[in-house]
Amino acid sequence: MPTDTVLRELLARQLEAWLPAALQRARRATLALAYAGTDAGGADAALRAVADLADRLRGFRLTILVLADGDQALPARLGAIEATLPAEVAVHVMPGDPGRLPVALKAAGAVGAPLLTVAHGADPTPALLAAARAGRPADLLLVTGPGAPLRPALDAAGFPLVTEVDLVAATAPTGPTTGAGEARPATIPAQPVGGAGEPAGAAGAVVGVPPSDGWRVAFATSSDRSLQAFKDALWAVASGMSLCDPADPRGRPLDVVAEPDPDPLARELLAELDRHGPGTVTELRRHALTATPYRAADATRAVTGLLDSGAATRDPEHGRLGGDVLITAAPGGRPAA
Repeated sequence: MPTDTVLRELLARQLEAWLPAALQRARRATLALAYAGTDAGGADAALRAVADLADRLRGFRLTILVLADGDQALPARLGAIEATLPAEVAVHVMPGDPGRLPVALKAAGAVGAPLLTVAHGADPTPALLAAARAGRPADLLLVTGPGAPLRPALDAAGFPLVTEVDLVAATAPTGPTTGAGEARPATIPAQPVGGAGEPAGAAGAVVGVPPSDGWRVAFATSSDRSLQAFKDALWAVASGMSLCDPADPRGRPLDVVAEPDPDPLARELLAELDRHGPGTVTELRRHALTATPYRAADATRAVTGLLDSGAATRDPEHGRLGGDVLITAAPGGRPAA
């Protein structure tokens, strides 16, 4: 599946998770879509996703801002979809690049209410990121070309939770199938997913640069639930593609399959415990979400594997593996090969 199609489906799924949550927090919210020199077809997908949720918008005010340049047919396309939306939704299509986003958000009164910003092909300037951060809560989906360092800028902007991956066409051959009948990657990295001997989020030159048709996708938020929804949506729509950790110096791809092998993630989580000491299941799940391409559910499977292999211990020793269970690396422990 082309990466642009995946990104459109990703946005639609993210809206399905974001909008109901925004409805529970406030009576108004803003969706800002900004495109720089790229096809703005994602705006069509976003409005259709909102239309599918129209019956839940009664008494709620949703403002949709669309900034795009170079797509002359966009106003007509969006106008046809806007005609199907309820009166509670206001759509404003403006010419221009994402650099105009701070002014547009201020004019729309987006400050202090739920805000989801999507910036495609934009330069993550401090002004743009500060504007996207002004929502309460604020979520940002940022898409750029491969190789652009996004995490430092997002951290500096004050987003508490940040994740980034390179989305590329799958190139690795697949090997045996998983229990779910999906192809399993033939090659499993021997080191933690963050690279040999370094944290997954550590800075470093990326040797394995993704193909030119790939995208670097970052998501920044203040909500664990939003972050988890993003990762779940990414894995749901990117089937048959690969994710690369920008912090992995080797640029090794992780094929998106139903149940990825948990061993590489288990090694990374064990390395995280060695670096920082015992951590709760919630903390390890958050580390997987922010510092690796994996999902929270993958982290639970990886922790279970560490416990079963004796590479880690838990407190309390018995019961459900809840978020408050404390995980400790066993002395000299290593996950089973």
